[in-house]
Amino acid sequence: MESSITLHGQVLRYLEAGRPSGAPALVLLHGLGSDRRTWRGVLPTLSRHAHVLALDLLGFGASSKPRDGDYSVAAQAALVRDVVVALGLRRVSVVGHSFGGGVAMSFAYQFPERTATLGLICSGGLGRDLAPALRLAAAPSAAFLAHTVHSRTPGWLHRLGRQVIAQAGWATTAEIDGALQALDSLRDPAARDAFRRTLRDTVHWSGQRLTATDRLHLLATTPTLLIAGRRDRCIPHEHTIAAHHRLPASELAVLDAGHFPHLERAQDVARLISTFVSSSAEHGAAQPDLTAS
Repeated sequence: MESSITLHGQVLRYLEAGRPSGAPALVLLHGLGSDRRTWRGVLPTLSRHAHVLALDLLGFGASSKPRDGDYSVAAQAALVRDVVVALGLRRVSVVGHSFGGGVAMSFAYQFPERTATLGLICSGGLGRDLAPALRLAAAPSAAFLAHTVHSRTPGWLHRLGRQVIAQAGWATTAEIDGALQALDSLRDPAARDAFRRTLRDTVHWSGQRLTATDRLHLLATTPTLLIAGRRDRCIPHEHTIAAHHRLPASELAVLDAGHFPHLERAQDVARLISTFVSSSAEHGAAQPDLTAS
């Protein structure tokens, strides 16, 4: 079900699914250049076990894109907290993909009393390394130029390029489609400005600008699910594995996928999240490691 809420004069859009009696609340946070719709493949399974909210972060999807908005990771996390409070949810499990993983971690750091469990899927903020294409995207006017080229490229050439790149093994089809979706979202000047400002705060030509590796000890007792794609071309899956070794209450799943496991392996990801959230709610502790092939 499509819903929205207005906070601080800004409209935030979200998908809402499932309200089983006594079920935990689960908030899903998308990656950079994506939106709430990226979670549609996992919603049917998750909604059987949880009250699920897939939120468009400020500046993305159908949410407001204020010219003077604060698009930093910390500010996005605070806004997620405000949504949780406004909807009358006491504690939530929060799951973030890529950039959304950084927001989810910030939420857990800032508001531990609101955090039941944490889930990170190919998360940013766990190391400096980053795909060269994303480093280049941080250059001035890069987003505008990329969108201009994308919008003027014939559809048949897009399809051919997608096929060649995937067959060459340079990226998975989900990674290609994710990049194309991000470029499509830049049609709107307000969305383009929000994207540029978010990217500027999180990415530098040398790699990721923000890292949480020096603060992982703050999550030592937080039940945390870590999911990585061993074929991830955007953020090395080794970042996630290293974080697992530093988080005593974490569970690790390395899937045969790229940067978008929730698209490529939707049923596996939905099963991992629902099992982890349900088990943590029942027992108050993380479960043993999992590795899916």
